[in-house]
Amino acid sequence: MQPLPRRQQEVLQATVRHYVDTTEPVGSQTLVKRFGLQASPATVRSAMGALEQRGLLTQPHTSAGRVPSELGYRHYVDCLLPAPGAAANQLERELTGLSLQWAALDDLLLQLGQRLADLTGLMSLITRPEEPRSSLQAVRLVPRDDRLLVLVVEEGAASRCLNLRMPAELGAQMGALERWACEQLSSGGRQLNWGSLPRQLSSSGELLRQGLASHQQSRSSSRSGAVSLGLGGLMQQPEFERSESLRPLLQLVELEPQQVLQSTAVLERGGVWIGSEHPHPALRHCAVVQASYSSRSGSVGHVALIGPMRMAYATARSAVQAVAAYLDRLLG
Repeated sequence: MQPLPRRQQEVLQATVRHYVDTTEPVGSQTLVKRFGLQASPATVRSAMGALEQRGLLTQPHTSAGRVPSELGYRHYVDCLLPAPGAAANQLERELTGLSLQWAALDDLLLQLGQRLADLTGLMSLITRPEEPRSSLQAVRLVPRDDRLLVLVVEEGAASRCLNLRMPAELGAQMGALERWACEQLSSGGRQLNWGSLPRQLSSSGELLRQGLASHQQSRSSSRSGAVSLGLGGLMQQPEFERSESLRPLLQLVELEPQQVLQSTAVLERGGVWIGSEHPHPALRHCAVVQASYSSRSGSVGHVALIGPMRMAYATARSAVQAVAAYLDRLLG
C-alpha cells in the first residue's frame, strides 16, 4: 500500500485508538475534540472519506461514524503503531527480575500465560518447546500376512517400529516400494517425495505415507502441548458476547493449538495475523499476535495472544515479545 498523507495517517491512528477504547463508531467532530487534531471537522471528515475509499475505514450504518477495516488495522500495525504503553514496560521490568522459582516448565508457562492474559484482557497461548521434525535416514518394510512392519531410522540414529494393517494383496509391492524409498533417501533427501512415487505403487505407497504421517503426528502430540489462559477476559469482549462466536476458537485452541501458530508465514506480517489473513477459518474475526522462543537443544516454542481485531496491538506485541525473549534467555 502506498504511504498515506500525514492528515490521513493522523485520522486513521485516532480512529483505531477510539474504536479500541470504546467499541463505538466515531465521527469527525469527536476525533477533533478527543485527540486535539489541528484541523476542522470538515477537513477530518474529508480525510475519513478518503480512507474509506482506500478500504481502510468502513461505515457500519449509513448514519453512523466510521470504524477501522481489516485492511485499516493492517496498515496501522505496519506503519502507525505507537510505542508500547506503561503496562507493557512494567511487564518487561517484572521479567527482568524474575527467577526460575517453579519446579517444572509447565508451572512457569502457566505463570507467564496468566500474566499476559491479565495484562491485556486477551487469551494467551504458550506452547512448550517442540523439536524440529526429524529427518528420515532409512526405511525398511517387512510384510507379514495382513500386517506390515515398518522400521523407521531417523536423524540421530533414533529408530521406531510401526505395525500397520495391510491388505494381503499389497505384500508383493513392498520390495519395490522399499527400493524406491531407499533411492530417495540415499540421494540426499531427508523426507520422501510422494509426488515421484510410481503409479503402480500408489496403493502401497499411500499405506506407508499414512503410517509415517500418523507416526509423526503422535510424536508431535506427545512432545508438544499448550497452556492457554484468559477465557474470562475474552468473554467480556463485545465481539464474543455470544457463546457460539467463541466455540470455533475454543475448539481450535483446545484440540489443535499448533494450527493457531503459523510460525513461518507470520514472520512476513511482523508477528501479527489480522482477520482473514490467518489461514484457519476459526480465526477470521480475530487477531493473533505471536513470537517464538528456543531452548538450548534447538526446540522451538511460541507465545501468542488471541483476541478481536479491535485490540491494543502495541501493548500485545510488546508483551508477547518480552515473554518470548525471557524464555529464550532462560532456556537458551
